[in-house]
Amino acid sequence: MAQTATALGNSGTVGAKRPGGSAAVSAPRPPWILNWWRDLLFFVGTPLLLLPLATVAQTRWTAQDIYLFVGAFGAMGHHLPGMIRAYGDRALFARFRLRFVVAPLVLLAVCILCTIYGLKALEVVAFTWGIWHGMMQTYGFCRIYDVKVAAGAVGRARADFYFCFAWFVAVVVLSPMRLRSFLDFYYESGGLIVTEPVLQALRAAAVAALALVSAVFVWQHFGDWRRGRGVSLVKLALLASSISFWWYCNIGVANILVGIALFEIFHDVQYLTIVWSFNRNRVERDSSIGGFLRFVFRRSGALIGLYVGLVLAYGSIGLVAGGLSSELIRQVLLGCVTASALLHFYYDGFIWKVRERATRESLGLDQAGGPADVAAARRSLAPWMLHGLRWAVLALPFAVLCAIQLSGRTLPLLERRARVAEVLPQDAQAQLNYGKALHEAGQLKEAMTRYESARKLNPTLDETEFFLGLAYSDLGEIDTAMGFYRRSLELNPKNPDAECNLAGLFNAKGKPGEARRHYERSLELKPRQVLARKELADLQTDNGEYDAAVENYLAALKLKPDFAQARTGLALARSMAKK
Repeated sequence: MAQTATALGNSGTVGAKRPGGSAAVSAPRPPWILNWWRDLLFFVGTPLLLLPLATVAQTRWTAQDIYLFVGAFGAMGHHLPGMIRAYGDRALFARFRLRFVVAPLVLLAVCILCTIYGLKALEVVAFTWGIWHGMMQTYGFCRIYDVKVAAGAVGRARADFYFCFAWFVAVVVLSPMRLRSFLDFYYESGGLIVTEPVLQALRAAAVAALALVSAVFVWQHFGDWRRGRGVSLVKLALLASSISFWWYCNIGVANILVGIALFEIFHDVQYLTIVWSFNRNRVERDSSIGGFLRFVFRRSGALIGLYVGLVLAYGSIGLVAGGLSSELIRQVLLGCVTASALLHFYYDGFIWKVRERATRESLGLDQAGGPADVAAARRSLAPWMLHGLRWAVLALPFAVLCAIQLSGRTLPLLERRARVAEVLPQDAQAQLNYGKALHEAGQLKEAMTRYESARKLNPTLDETEFFLGLAYSDLGEIDTAMGFYRRSLELNPKNPDAECNLAGLFNAKGKPGEARRHYERSLELKPRQVLARKELADLQTDNGEYDAAVENYLAALKLKPDFAQARTGLALARSMAKK
């Protein structure tokens, strides 16, 4: 649960006064949120289960398929429980009515406009806010576990925060894959150029900060342990599993899409589990809660299935967006999906705070104490001013980047890709992307040099083989090109573009049977492959299969109405079918 806690103060187990004046020692609370095996399964040890599952999944599906599936059903689906809390909890809605009414309208409008006009500043915001959101979820669990062992001091909270922040940010800065994806849309939105010396300085600063913060964290916890103060071993185990898994998903995986999907699943499992527990406890404790909240979160095993089903149904909206033929409707729906993510980040920042008494009670922290409330009351600025300042930190850079991109002052694609390749010389994908930009600009020899560099850095990157095949095909070296396309399909048998291009080369060599087989395979993998539809229809026309050809020409024109060659072929096939 992102941002489940901020400073908890010196909250701990508070003893009641005996008649004689001495303080009664309260029975210690268990160190778990749910119980030992559920906490280890859903909060701490989930990565140990995900790694073998991911290995099996990659033998059946492509990294892109895994990423899209998790992104839809997981990343978007887990937004729903927060929405249920925001709009189903009457007391919470009444308290934050203005936020719950204004924020969705504003964010929805902004996200739809950004998607329609292709403003990449939205991706910059979603990327950075998403990292913060994931980090704060880990930090929130730390605070809960510390309170469970009466170790909620302000100093401990700060140490936990800086420790989580340093590790999450450092991994992104040190990960060529994540840094490259960020720089791509950052430059496209008009961001300032990051030179190699600047990047090296940032990385050195990140490593130094990481070492310092980690040393302080270890020293403080060691000192607390020696003094007999509460130290949560569960929290330390959670930090170890979360940060090591975050590191693995961003740096250790071969494909960053798989890494993002893996950590997203871990994040979702934690979130959905603790929100379920929170709402069920709240329904049991508060008889005034009724309606949908009480129905869904009653103590019933069957309702867990309903809960998961609702999450999956909400997440399916993300999959629908990718299959729409209308570009405008697709962009609007994608804007709604992005708005859902940003609203999730925003709402989680204040609806789950552990300093709130109702939140503590529903998390089983009934006796966690009030110093946090006192600390909140001593703030020098009014809550609305603090809230406005936080939005300003986000909105002002966003507005500047949007203005730069709309004014057309962003770098051309070729220069953007060159800049990224320059600062990430050891990243195969950065070199490949630069090669693709050179290829598109007509600089074929220079592009092939980059493709070869990418191939040396990562021999298993099937996309490199594909573009080398495309380059040799452009040079007229058909046999060499076919070899690269075959190599691409060996690395990724589910590449519809490689199948389609290989079919085209077989066709050029006068082997229509082989060409047809590869066109059909391409359409099995990607039914919306326009070129394969048209080319297969051409072969069917040549073979006298006019009715089948008409169907494929019509399918191609439905996907691409201005496809002149398909329209010409359709007229020919219809005329031949009538004879």
